[in-house]
Amino acid sequence: MPIRSFPARRLALALLVAAGGALSTPALAEKSLVFCSEGNPESFNPQVTTTGTSMNAALPLYNNLVEFVRGTTRTKAGLAESWTVSEDGLTYLFTLRPDVWFHANEHFTPTRPMNADDVVFSIERQWRADHPFHKVGRGTYDYFKDMSMAVLLKAVERVDDRTVRIVLTRPEAPFLANLAMPFASIQSAEYAKVLAERGRPELFDEAPVGTGPFRFVSFQKDVAIRYRAHDRYWGGRERLDALIFSINPNAAVRLNKLRAGECHLMVFPNPAELAKIEKDPDLVVQRREGLNIAYLAFNTSRPPFDDLRVRRALNLAVDKETLIEAVYQGAARPAKNPIPPIMWSYDESTPGYPFDPEGARRLLAEAGYPDGFTAELWFPPVARQYMPNGKRAAEIIRDSLERVGVRVTLRTDDWREYRRRLGQGEHDMAIYGWTGDNGDPDNFLFLLLGCDAARPGGGNIARWCDPGFEEQVTRAKRTPVTEERADRYREAQRIFAREAPWVPLAHSVVSVVLRREVRGYRIDPFLQVFSGVDIDTP
Repeated sequence: MPIRSFPARRLALALLVAAGGALSTPALAEKSLVFCSEGNPESFNPQVTTTGTSMNAALPLYNNLVEFVRGTTRTKAGLAESWTVSEDGLTYLFTLRPDVWFHANEHFTPTRPMNADDVVFSIERQWRADHPFHKVGRGTYDYFKDMSMAVLLKAVERVDDRTVRIVLTRPEAPFLANLAMPFASIQSAEYAKVLAERGRPELFDEAPVGTGPFRFVSFQKDVAIRYRAHDRYWGGRERLDALIFSINPNAAVRLNKLRAGECHLMVFPNPAELAKIEKDPDLVVQRREGLNIAYLAFNTSRPPFDDLRVRRALNLAVDKETLIEAVYQGAARPAKNPIPPIMWSYDESTPGYPFDPEGARRLLAEAGYPDGFTAELWFPPVARQYMPNGKRAAEIIRDSLERVGVRVTLRTDDWREYRRRLGQGEHDMAIYGWTGDNGDPDNFLFLLLGCDAARPGGGNIARWCDPGFEEQVTRAKRTPVTEERADRYREAQRIFAREAPWVPLAHSVVSVVLRREVRGYRIDPFLQVFSGVDIDTP
């Protein structure tokens, strides 16, 4: 068994040399975990990106005031060791942990522990347009905006070094869970000050500094990201000395590397390969029902998708069962709601749209399109948890729609540009999806379908803003009573089904493949968590 980890450590050393790193070879040889990642991050600062690939790359580097218990949706104390909430739900008083140290790098050595200034800086950079770092880099702070944080916050105040007061304009039931999301990571005000004084503020996002269990070493596009264990980590030094993301977008290549021992763990395996993988004595498959949704969004801001009859017709036209069998190899369930069945407040009573091509043709004729119409369908170029093969899914959807007279042209772009163009509303229809960030229905319903997120660059790529839906999800946020929130979310799902801004496609089962020598890894509902993971060594 121990010999199986040796090739991955050999790859770790090879990646180190190729990237020109200066880490000590003996330390790398002791404990290095190689993660076969599917793509390049857009940024290492989770405040300025929204993709899972970028969030995974940032997660080892940072901590939040509030964090999730590993492998669950439950929250726990993070950089805040405790907090109190006022009776009216508007004022949160956080007591910070003592002796928490930021990473050092070639540009910066911290002179003090993390304190309240860092918390204020981390929030106000995203919030205040006149903040000195607000316009540094290419950040548009889409998460912060889509969650209406700008109108939710009234004040973020330093009380003393270890105390921060956050005042809201209204009660917000999921606020603590939202603070556990990557966009709310705590970053160093002192580092920002040093870089500004040296005239290099752009390095703040390019050469990241956090308080997390690993520190950033280097990034070579299409090759690797390298991290080193943070020796002063407040939670205790990790068992691993190094963490390496080996980047390759091809699932077959990643699997071959895993089998050869050139990496320890991979995501997004081809569903068709899972049965064979499970027979390999060196490999283990971990599965869990995904906190996710794959969907076909209509751009409701342009015709003919501004017509409800057209949207309902296309919901009837898509053959979800064929799509799930061909794309997911059965490792998914058909979707009818915009939240997954494992999430509280899921509305079982929603009937969903049956596969009914004849009904689709009648509705199209009623809408004035007896001979159909032409449209572009955009599909994602990379595998995601919620969508293992975007091109194959698009082909199946195209075939379904052409049977009812809708003539479809398929379009795509590289992942970063794909997301940008959808955010700007350049599509007619687009395949997209979401993996939840905090286990709260608000994270799906408000973030993906709320009116604030329908802005250019926002997460509501359907550009759908329904007053009745908006009222339900907004009022649900403002009550602490869980059952009242659940009732409102169920009503919001019924409105969604009636108005049909998407074709909900599938909720996938998430699979991760790892080598048997990996210890302590637990598949996470949100992202890839390597804190607490270990490997057997010779």
